[in-house]
Amino acid sequence: MSPLFSEKPAPVKLSNSTLTALPQDVLKPVYDRSTLRPGILHIGVGNFHRAHQAWYLHRLMQIGLARDWAIVGAGMRSYDEEQRRKLAGQDYLTTLIELTPSGRAVEVIGSMIDYVPVTPGNGPLIAYMTRPEIRIVSLTVTEGGYYLDPVTRALDTAHPDIRHDAAYPEQPRTAFGAMVAALRRRRQDGTGPFSGLCCDNLQGNGTILRHVVVSLARLSDPELATWIDAHCSFPNSMVDCIVPATGPKEMELARVHGIDDAVPVTHEDFRQWVIEDAFCAGRPEWDRAGAVFADDVHAYEAMKIRILNGGHQIVANPGEILSLPTIADCMAHERIRALFRKVAREEIAPHVAPVPGMAPDAYADLIERRFSNRSIVDTTRRVAFDGSSRHPGFVIPSIRAGLAAGISVEGLALVEAIWARMCEGTREDGTRIDPNDPFWDRLQAAAVAARHDPSAWLAQAPIYGDLSEASGFADAFGRWLVQIWQEGVEAAIADYLAR
Repeated sequence: MSPLFSEKPAPVKLSNSTLTALPQDVLKPVYDRSTLRPGILHIGVGNFHRAHQAWYLHRLMQIGLARDWAIVGAGMRSYDEEQRRKLAGQDYLTTLIELTPSGRAVEVIGSMIDYVPVTPGNGPLIAYMTRPEIRIVSLTVTEGGYYLDPVTRALDTAHPDIRHDAAYPEQPRTAFGAMVAALRRRRQDGTGPFSGLCCDNLQGNGTILRHVVVSLARLSDPELATWIDAHCSFPNSMVDCIVPATGPKEMELARVHGIDDAVPVTHEDFRQWVIEDAFCAGRPEWDRAGAVFADDVHAYEAMKIRILNGGHQIVANPGEILSLPTIADCMAHERIRALFRKVAREEIAPHVAPVPGMAPDAYADLIERRFSNRSIVDTTRRVAFDGSSRHPGFVIPSIRAGLAAGISVEGLALVEAIWARMCEGTREDGTRIDPNDPFWDRLQAAAVAARHDPSAWLAQAPIYGDLSEASGFADAFGRWLVQIWQEGVEAAIADYLAR
């Protein structure tokens, strides 16, 4: 066949043995993966972990560091076993595709070297965490996965999973129960403690992880709980990188770049990781790869959670109602983009402290640009998922801060009214919104009732607490919800922007 008509080479199936066969423009591990030794066990091996924490560690390995800190993956649910199978089939390598408005960069990372099989009772997971070389157990299990009572923020001891782990501590259902079981064995055999590193979007996430693990241990072994609290470290951290879910388009994109990867990851060209330097059993030199160690992570957390995570809810909920498929599409909608800009600058940023090198208004501008990156196909549905955790965690704190400071919360009330409208379950074009929250049935029932009585939505105490009695918020919420149902989301946003 003439070279003019020659076919493009078939994508290379990703594995240790094929790394040298990958296209030359793909960055590859330069270290000998066979010499890596485990140091971190990570529970919740999703796209974010591989694009963020695993990347930082890989970058250290590329310069000859952290060879004894390799990652062992783990999960707690049946779907984690499918992820383990896919990654094992390619020697735990991952293709990362960085998407910028001007192009792409492709890199294969190799910082993960094993993945614990998922079994009933989680025996293999407990055994691996007991090994002395495991000095950090890190987690990304979603913001709503910490079994916290929505009102008191204490451990929900009535939850069936927590009750099970308290009654059967050697056969736990939860990641936290597995950590407790492993720490019990490490205490007994003298191995010593490990650090628990939460990488979920929770303000004070290390403090929350400590509370959950210690409180759960106390239900079955008070002496162990005291030992954990005294000897284990739970650093707070702030993580930031927009990482879409993987689907057929992402897999095809990897193939376009010459790689047959069962679970490739796309991500934006921005990362940030701020970590409290409090590790009881050592840590990698993540700062050598760009992470920041700080004594006080709170200000970084607050800026990111209030403006980025809260901003995601500002744009995703109206986008869902208006049938806009991606966050970039939402930002291309003139009124939604203006809604984000006005609410972020006028009703969120005033309550956010600056951090070294970044003022809140400048951060809002940065987030606006990041959300608008059309190369990142981050679906509106993904961002709008689990609003029952995300609104209380990301939006409502700004409402409370505004009320306390005597600053208008009109825009934030509109944001909550739009969420209530979304949870009714239909878009303005008449199509159905599929259930998109662990408590969807409860939310939908409240949203349907709120169409005629807005107070029915705010009566959800686990979400709003006493805000239903705060007239500065509740009255505005009611007005906006009535207007949305009468005139539509765009008209309500336009009215707010004109104020």
